Amino acid sequence: MATQGSVLAVDIAAFSAQLLNHRELSPRARTIIEAVTDVLPGTGVNLYLFVSENESQYWVPQATTGDVTVHESMVAADRGTLGLLAAKDEALVFSQNELVREQYAHLNVRRTLNSLAYLPLRMHGDLFGAIEILSFDGPIFETSLAALQSVTEVAASALADAVSYERERNSALSSITRITQLYDLEKVFSSTLELDQLLPIIGLKFKEVLECQAVNVWLLQPDESLLLMHQAGMDPTVQEGETQKPGESLAGDVSDNGEPLLIESREDERLAKRNAGIEDGAIFSLMVGPLIDRGALVGVVEAVNRLDGMPFDEDEMFALTSLTETAVGALHNASLLMAERKVEILEALVKTSGEITSTLDMDRVLQAIVNGPATVVPYERAGIALDERGGIQLKAVSGTTQLNADEPQYRGMRDILRWGAILKEPLLIAQHGDEIDSDREETRAKFLEYFAETGMRACHIIPLADEEGRVGILAFESSDPDFLSEAHLEMIQVLASQATVALRNASLYREVPLISVLQPLVERKKKFLALDKHRRVAWTVGAAAAILFLLVFPLPLRVAGDAVVAPAHMAHLGAEFEGVINRVYVREGDALKRGAVIASLEDWEYRSALAAARAKYEIAIAQMDRALANNDGSEAGIQRAQADYWQAEVNRGQERLNRTAIRSPIDGVVATPQIENLVGHKLKAGESFVDIVDNSQTLVDVAVDGRDAGLLRSGEKVNLKFESFPERTFRGQVLVVSPQGVFKDTEPVFFARVGIANSDAALRSGMQGRGKIVTGWRAAGVVMFRGPAMWIWSKLWSWFGW
Repeated sequence: MATQGSVLAVDIAAFSAQLLNHRELSPRARTIIEAVTDVLPGTGVNLYLFVSENESQYWVPQATTGDVTVHESMVAADRGTLGLLAAKDEALVFSQNELVREQYAHLNVRRTLNSLAYLPLRMHGDLFGAIEILSFDGPIFETSLAALQSVTEVAASALADAVSYERERNSALSSITRITQLYDLEKVFSSTLELDQLLPIIGLKFKEVLECQAVNVWLLQPDESLLLMHQAGMDPTVQEGETQKPGESLAGDVSDNGEPLLIESREDERLAKRNAGIEDGAIFSLMVGPLIDRGALVGVVEAVNRLDGMPFDEDEMFALTSLTETAVGALHNASLLMAERKVEILEALVKTSGEITSTLDMDRVLQAIVNGPATVVPYERAGIALDERGGIQLKAVSGTTQLNADEPQYRGMRDILRWGAILKEPLLIAQHGDEIDSDREETRAKFLEYFAETGMRACHIIPLADEEGRVGILAFESSDPDFLSEAHLEMIQVLASQATVALRNASLYREVPLISVLQPLVERKKKFLALDKHRRVAWTVGAAAAILFLLVFPLPLRVAGDAVVAPAHMAHLGAEFEGVINRVYVREGDALKRGAVIASLEDWEYRSALAAARAKYEIAIAQMDRALANNDGSEAGIQRAQADYWQAEVNRGQERLNRTAIRSPIDGVVATPQIENLVGHKLKAGESFVDIVDNSQTLVDVAVDGRDAGLLRSGEKVNLKFESFPERTFRGQVLVVSPQGVFKDTEPVFFARVGIANSDAALRSGMQGRGKIVTGWRAAGVVMFRGPAMWIWSKLWSWFGW
């Protein structure tokens, strides 16, 4: 046999020529193992490459022949006989007696293995690969391996050249693929100019090309913050709609310096900060690229985690930079379209504003408001209602010059506008499918019925109000639930502000004829001028002195109201669990401190459970110590777990035993009569059996008329007198003013809750009296004439409605 007899010579020239006929790695590897089998016929031969990647080393099979196969695509570098070769880096021969099956478990052999040999392939002195030779009929001699030395030298050089060639070819193919993708991306990105449609396309294509877990597209905002406009894939560290600023995040830092960022290590502290509290989907590699359009930053793109689990490298960073350059062009075109639309909207806004401000005729103003925006806002119907004499009246509907609000076709809009009178901010209600976009069930039910009747699918309601109060309600409707863009909403908001001013001016102009009520004042002026000089001077000095007194001299402004002592601070105590009262330590009227024991429950059951838990805990500790003494780690671990469990039971039993003592949660006095007679009484869980009252600090509710509620502030001083103590004046201060009024004799009142020290326990719940709240010092005229002035002002306002 060839393995035992003479060794065939190898024609290196012919062997090299055969290798040169092929450029790829696989054909050359096949040629090499065929050359080895020509020298050693009847053997099985495998060829491996030694690969180092990401601090890991392994053998990768490239070719095999004979009665043997390698069933693994990669073999660990330190495994079995291949591991011995990697450690020694020299030719090895193993006889049948030296081999154990586990040492060559990476091989599937069909015959009994007699001998196993390895020839290392070196390149520039480093281990590059190996030839594995299996003999089934006889041993392999070192002379046979020596004859193959020239083969290994040529093979190593040929394999290294093939690896380099395939890398260059793959790199070229990758570059061509990237160029093709960029060309396709340019066409895809150019397929739309709508920013809302473009951003999802950019995110999806970036994710496909970079083969990553997620892509975040951030756009720069006017305040130099970044807004996450779209997220393709899953990144639990950020959410769409989130904003970030420079110095607060990686995206913000890139937006600040304009430099791309590549993080390859999951140990980077910046990633650790971003991954705080995140377990599933945490970031282990990140790329951030700026979106720069003509030298100006417009946004940032983040690529998160390669799908193959490897970190991003410089090639992916270059690809991301190339993709951002392509995306910037599409974003620029979309921004031009948005700018053009905004110009159109602004032109329409200027035109409409000119129409509503160029006249004081109410009808013309109303028609301009409901019809003017139609050139740029795609609504199908608009309506406006005014606040007249305390009610909401529908005044104009788009496309209608003569309006009868009672007609059936306008009844729905009239009701919706009256309902919208309660709004303080604009409200957009839309219906997508069968769902109404609203948090309130009542709103969803109302608009579901309204949309079903009118065929509309969206309604935008805007309250018209200024510092003087509400003017009216404006509404826009459409059968398209998404008929309003952000630019449209901005225009409507500006239009609403201008419409409010125009409507207020038109309303005032309409009431100008009422100025004739000032005629009596003019006649009095004439009579005054008819007086002689001395009398005019006397009247003038007297009037000036009176006015000066009213304007300058300060007086305390007090707000008075009925006062009632509120219920004292009371604690209702009961047992936390069912039990029988064993002992009572207090009587009615006893003063207690917080934490004092009031009563105790029967506790023999809990003491017994506590003692049993302690005993089992001590047994578990003893058994653990015995196992440790016997070096039985497994039994010691089991007993340690048992000890921990019984320790927890001991703690729980002690806690339950402690809770059999019922303690006072506050400082106070026992208010339950004959409490000592409750010994032996069985309490249910949560059943109250004793009341503790704290009268040291009393609260008094002072009812203040709704007209004076706006003067109340926390911390203001209060003087109170009670019917039970007519000779005493109690002093305190306002703690809180009720945010909601109640009706008393058909008039709204607000309660000022006043805190008063009650150390002698004189005040008791339910006592009534009168309180005066000092709201500050005001001019004498304000204090004296505030009531009449407010009454006159309210009457004038109800008449004229300005």
